[in-house]
Amino acid sequence: MTLNCNGKILDFSSKKIMGILNISKDSFFDGGKYDTIDKGISQASKLISNGAEIIDLGAASSKPGSKLINPDEELNLTHDIIIELTRNFKNVMFSIDTYNSSVADFALSKGFSIVNDISSGRYDKNMYNVVKNYNAGYILMHMLGDPYNMQLNPKYDNVTETIIKFFKIKINELENLGLTNIIIDPGFGFGKTLEDNYTILRELNTLKYLKKPIMVGLSRKSMIYKALNISPNEALNGTTILNTLAFDKGANILRVHDVKEALECKNLIDRLS
Repeated sequence: MTLNCNGKILDFSSKKIMGILNISKDSFFDGGKYDTIDKGISQASKLISNGAEIIDLGAASSKPGSKLINPDEELNLTHDIIIELTRNFKNVMFSIDTYNSSVADFALSKGFSIVNDISSGRYDKNMYNVVKNYNAGYILMHMLGDPYNMQLNPKYDNVTETIIKFFKIKINELENLGLTNIIIDPGFGFGKTLEDNYTILRELNTLKYLKKPIMVGLSRKSMIYKALNISPNEALNGTTILNTLAFDKGANILRVHDVKEALECKNLIDRLS
C-alpha cells in the first residue's frame, strides 16, 4: 500500500515511525521544551537521525481539559518553524497536527505532506477542501467529545465496534469527495477509559477490515503511567512494550516521542515477519 501525499510517496511495505515535535508550552509530556525555532529544529534533527520517517509538528495541546486554539494564534506559533523545517530537511515527510484548515493550508503550501486532524474535520468544515486541493495525506482520529470534556465519564456499549462504525462513515464521506490518502487513528486516550484503551489495543487487528493504514499513538500516555502508578517521565519502558504489541497487531505507524526505542521495536518485530 502506498499513498501519494502532496507529492511525497508514503510506502507501507514497511512500518513507519512518526516523531512528535510539540512546540506547545502546555503538552502533557514535553510542553515548553521546543518552543523556539532553534530548539525545534534541533529536536527535529534528533528525531530524524534516530530513524523517524515522518515528523508531526503540533502547536496546540490536546491533553484532557485543554481548550481549542484559535487559527490565527496557531498559525502565528507555527509559521516560522514550518518554513524552517522544510528548508532544512527537504527529503523528510512532515505532518501538521492541526484541526484548523488555514494552518493546514499554509503547512501544505510549504511542502508538508500530511494533516493529522484529531477532530476528523468536525471543527473546521473547510479542512476537507484543503486536503483535497493538495492531494495530502489525512489522518482521521476517533475522539468522543472534545479535549476539554472527553475524559469526563466516557461510555460505550462496545468501544471497538463504535470506532469501526465511525471510520466506515468518515471514510465513505471522504472517498465520495475524492479524498483517498486516508490513515486511521483509533485515538488512544481521547474519550476512552483505561479499560477502553486496552480493549482497543487488544482488538486492534480488527481495524484492518477497513483496509486503511493504521496509526497508533500510545507514547507515554495515561493508559501506561496510570496503570503502573508512575509519571509520564517514567513511562518509556511501558510505551515500548505497548508499541511492540501495536506493531504486532497491525499498526502501520507509531507516533512517538522516543524514536530510537520505537525503531528498535520495529526492527525486532520485522525479524519475526
